[in-house]
Amino acid sequence: MKFPKGILADHQIEQAINQGMISAENGLEPLQIQPASVDLRLGAKAYRLRASFLPNGRTVDECLTEDVVMHTIDLSQGAVLETGCVYLVPLQEYVKLFDGLTATANPKSSTGRIDVFVRLIADGVSAFDKIPEGYDGPIYAEVSPRTFSVLVRPGDRLLQMRFRSGSHEPTETLDFSVHLEPLQDGLIGYRARRHAHVLDISRVAGHSTEAYWEPVYAQNKRLILDPDEFYILASKEFVTIPTDRAAEMAPIAPDLGEFRAHYAGFFDPGFGCAGGTGRAVLEVRGRDVPFILEHGQPVGRLVYEAMSEEPRAPYGGQGSNYQGQGLKLSKHFAP
Repeated sequence: MKFPKGILADHQIEQAINQGMISAENGLEPLQIQPASVDLRLGAKAYRLRASFLPNGRTVDECLTEDVVMHTIDLSQGAVLETGCVYLVPLQEYVKLFDGLTATANPKSSTGRIDVFVRLIADGVSAFDKIPEGYDGPIYAEVSPRTFSVLVRPGDRLLQMRFRSGSHEPTETLDFSVHLEPLQDGLIGYRARRHAHVLDISRVAGHSTEAYWEPVYAQNKRLILDPDEFYILASKEFVTIPTDRAAEMAPIAPDLGEFRAHYAGFFDPGFGCAGGTGRAVLEVRGRDVPFILEHGQPVGRLVYEAMSEEPRAPYGGQGSNYQGQGLKLSKHFAP
């Protein structure tokens, strides 16, 4: 099955699924398909690992030896994945990429905003979050909660996957900076509370903001990042993704400062369009030393890429949680 060059759109993904590119024992759900990606679902068990790994030419099953796996967890009734631990979860989806197609995975926006570090692993592949042309096999999520322990169940969606026809060819880039002047209610951001309650991944708008976050207020257009603390901030720039483009946040250059600016990085076609102008939300973690961020300081780059075709349902319709966003926490928290 051949597609024009670019990122596959929703209707193209549906066509590819009908031809067997993605399959699952009990089929896929319609809501898994996004304007330019497909959501991936956790399976029924998780392996608690001693450490992260890459298969490097082996299958993942071959890597799950007694000296790597500490124990196996049944997720069928729900189970807690604890902060600071590394887990491997087989996903419900099976991937069989056609000739000319590659795939890339990224945490969903809601996953990054609760500081859950998630990466895709595939049999024999020596890089995270990438699947090469011709891959035919199972896929896995490596999950490591950093601040909040999380309650997960089979079917929870922490990752999303994009499919690319042809080579990666950026069309343009946008450098963006951090906004540290007052936004809503004088806030510039939120800082995650340590030792908060378990966060239930399936409970949308079901958690108290105050129980998990400390408000951060504007102060002289600057913010001192504490080492290993997690913040939600916003970009100074407003972001618009035309319906014939998709975009991704590029990793921050180490020479820009002692912090990481995001975990989740996909922007769907249609984001910020049709009267829904919004900012990029930044998932910021301080690193080894305290670091001063100043208003307008560069923190990252948005890389645009052409769609193979425009999506049938661009971002911003029903179920689009972050269209027109300012400073916004994940969908798990009550407005």
